[in-house]
Amino acid sequence: TVKNDQERMRYRIMRECMVYLTHLDHDDTEQLLRDKLRLQVTGSFEWNSLNTICWAIGSISGSMHEDQEDRFLVSNIRDLLNLCETVRGKDNKAVIASNIMYIVGQYPRFLRAHWRFLKTVVQKVFEFMHEPHPGVQDMACETLIKVTRRCHRHFGVVQTGESRPYVEVVIEQVPDLIRDLEPHQVEKFYEAVGVMVNSVQNQEKKQRYLTALMNLPNQLWTQVMNRFRNDPSALVDANEIRKINQILKTNIAVCASVGASFLPQLQRIHQALVQVYKAHSGTLSRYIDKTGPAACHTSQAKQLRTVRKTALKLYTTFINTKGAPTVLIAEQFVPSLMETILADYRDSIPDAREPEALSLFATIIEKLGPDPTSHQHILNIIPSVFEHVFEVTLQVITKNFEDYPQHRLAFFVLLKNINEYCFEAMLALNEAQTQMVVDSVVWAFRHTERNIAERGMELFLSMITKFASSVKCNDFFSRYMLKLVQELFAVLTDTFHKTNFKLHAMTLQRLMMIADSPTLTVQLWNPAMGQQYTSNSEFLHHHMITLLQTAFPNVHPSEVKVFVDGLYSAKREPPKFKQFMRDFIVQTKEFSNLDNKDLYADEQAAVEAANEQQLAEIPGMKAPE
Repeated sequence: TVKNDQERMRYRIMRECMVYLTHLDHDDTEQLLRDKLRLQVTGSFEWNSLNTICWAIGSISGSMHEDQEDRFLVSNIRDLLNLCETVRGKDNKAVIASNIMYIVGQYPRFLRAHWRFLKTVVQKVFEFMHEPHPGVQDMACETLIKVTRRCHRHFGVVQTGESRPYVEVVIEQVPDLIRDLEPHQVEKFYEAVGVMVNSVQNQEKKQRYLTALMNLPNQLWTQVMNRFRNDPSALVDANEIRKINQILKTNIAVCASVGASFLPQLQRIHQALVQVYKAHSGTLSRYIDKTGPAACHTSQAKQLRTVRKTALKLYTTFINTKGAPTVLIAEQFVPSLMETILADYRDSIPDAREPEALSLFATIIEKLGPDPTSHQHILNIIPSVFEHVFEVTLQVITKNFEDYPQHRLAFFVLLKNINEYCFEAMLALNEAQTQMVVDSVVWAFRHTERNIAERGMELFLSMITKFASSVKCNDFFSRYMLKLVQELFAVLTDTFHKTNFKLHAMTLQRLMMIADSPTLTVQLWNPAMGQQYTSNSEFLHHHMITLLQTAFPNVHPSEVKVFVDGLYSAKREPPKFKQFMRDFIVQTKEFSNLDNKDLYADEQAAVEAANEQQLAEIPGMKAPE
């Protein structure tokens, strides 16, 4: 929200000010913060003041010399621990504990250099996980994730004075450590321990640790599956659904942490998970058939769909990990996922279709399509993907611009990935299917939702680029060049799509270059219309003048001609082309009285990136890593 954005900006500015003040005088800043914290310890304890002071202490991490920072941190933590001992009341102690956890998480450089202190911090965090005071357990889990990510290498090796890696100790204590946590906190805990496991370099040990970490979720999974085999109706019981969902979320958390090493665990549960998906889909279909489409919005239907969504997210998370085995995924997972998920998507009513199914296959194509070893596998499934999702999705998302927003975005990402990574499948489409693809692309970039319009323009630019260098160049552009130019001018000259101006300019420039390309040998104009042209480039030049005169009737025809002439003279110089186009648009009556900052978004982004780079060179200005 706007309010949240303003709040984040305010804190960012305050943090930058604190870093600058620290660089101006390290000693003075240190002393001021130390004095203010001591006032809290000596009797002026107050929640808001303590929170403010501790935030300031955490905000300047990395801006002091290391030895000074070590001294500064240790003295502050000591004061806070003393304060925690002296104050009375659980609420007060909880506030102090939260501040301690925040500060230690902000100083990973110190933690990495002092193993015993890091170990003590983690043990203290584990203690806080059993604290029932509201907010403390959440803070403890957040701190654990922060600390493990920033100091992950230290948990997977044997430290001085230790007999084994600390990750072993943690895994042995998992049942006790999570006994008081809520489900969402358990997810965070598993994610953090997964980071520890992933830091282990020996693959055999890593798998052993992962198996031990997943022991408890796997026991619960086995129990649920055994009940399912004995009584299929048990799987749709509300309590069982909650258990399955929590087990899957735990798997997602660990998968996100350990990446491709998660493969054996996913193989372990894959077949049973596919059966769960089928069972829940079948139950949902029967329930809808019995009570009508409105049943999709009942609590029972939502529970069934939640498990399906979580299962889809688990597969997407794994396939999206770096180093995931593409051929193995294509051979072991994709066939059963297609059989189960795509068929269910096609046969379900619109309200019961999961957009996550589209996202999953978009990810499969993105990750497996570029790999030569799995490319043919993916190319073979594209016709089936088209058959199961294309037409049924377009039927519901093209009725208006509002309904099914998640399906819209996921669908166009899927189409973009097919075009980008499996373009041979686009060439294999028949005339009617190609027409449907072009219409859907036009519909996307004319959408009023910014994300969808941007995806549509990216797909538009990529598609024409690939067709221009394909065997279907003449066939495609003889059919669609004029339509695409006309639709592009429609969004270029309205006031609703200014945010995509950069893509508009790039696409128009590419179309002009294609018209002038020797690979396009077919005539774009119809000789029967009477007028003849010496080239496609000359024809497109005339066509653009006609379109612009229609779009801007208040602009004199001579000005339009000068503008189009200028575009043609700059078509091989992208910056000049974009500037020339923007200058013309902002001078028109339709745009002249509007805020046109979106037309300059590219330049503004470059300025902001340069400023960010400049700030990053100041010690302490970047967030701790």
